[in-house]
Amino acid sequence: MYGRRYLVTGASGFIGRALCRRLQAEGHRVRALLRRTVLGPWSEMAGCDLTGEVLPPGLMDGVDGVFHLAGVAHVQDITGIPDALYRRVNVDATAALLEAAAAAGVPGFVYFSSIKAVADPGKRCVDETWDAWPEDAYGGSKRSAEQKVLDAGRRHGMHVCNLRPCLVYGPGVKGNLARMIDAIDRGRFPPLPEFDNRRSLVGREDVIDAAWLSMHTPAAGAETLILAEREPWSTHDIAAAVRDALGQGAPRWRIPRSALLLGAALGDLVGAATGRRMPLNSALLSRLRGWACFRSDHARRTLGWEPRQSLGTALPAIIAAQRDGKDRGA
Repeated sequence: MYGRRYLVTGASGFIGRALCRRLQAEGHRVRALLRRTVLGPWSEMAGCDLTGEVLPPGLMDGVDGVFHLAGVAHVQDITGIPDALYRRVNVDATAALLEAAAAAGVPGFVYFSSIKAVADPGKRCVDETWDAWPEDAYGGSKRSAEQKVLDAGRRHGMHVCNLRPCLVYGPGVKGNLARMIDAIDRGRFPPLPEFDNRRSLVGREDVIDAAWLSMHTPAAGAETLILAEREPWSTHDIAAAVRDALGQGAPRWRIPRSALLLGAALGDLVGAATGRRMPLNSALLSRLRGWACFRSDHARRTLGWEPRQSLGTALPAIIAAQRDGKDRGA
């Protein structure tokens, strides 16, 4: 398998750049599909804006496999992303890449979907047999793209696999985890009570391991696999691990649940009156208390994959990268 050429879409992103770095380190050529020219760990570049541009000619020439990560991401608290944009980029562009790969005889295609491709399972931990359709446009677009992938595999005899990572962490991570780390580091994150919720996470390098195995394991063909660590975390335990990594130690007190509920209600009232989102509101509290618990037993059986990372041991590098404002995931 040494010296192959892989096309990576979304190559400049949080997972994509690390994947390209790994592929190059293992002696492969990487062709990066990018919206604009960016330097990075790839040997070739092709430019294309998947919101509407036609794929460049020859994009799949000489390609041994496609890792498709590009897409319109789900961003909490941000509204106004048209449903049509999710459809155009996450579904239609995926279909176009699949057809181009099939026409060029590319043997393998791994699609990075999302755990949001299924509905929230509530207060339980589920595996791939939980198949309820997602409730929002983003999740629906990822699910529809998964179906395009499986359909193309059947029609063209291509080895295809869908990956559904849970919340991915690593140096350079953005979103809620980064905001929590920053708030705790600045002393602006109160000590939460134990909500007894469960949230599944997965390390970036483990996701990359699974992607490689998915491309090259025959049993992964036409599969849809959840990627998660063995043990989920509560929000309280995540915050405690961050404090430990920051050297802060355990707090001597916790905010009572009743105070949090009252604060969230007041935040809603003030937000409605002023038109500004308050630091504490019902939506934020719901996320802090919420469940997102998934099992990856099927991925481990199918791929022989075993997550090697843990959030607790990864946090020092994540914190260092966040303080430096750069990705130290090399």
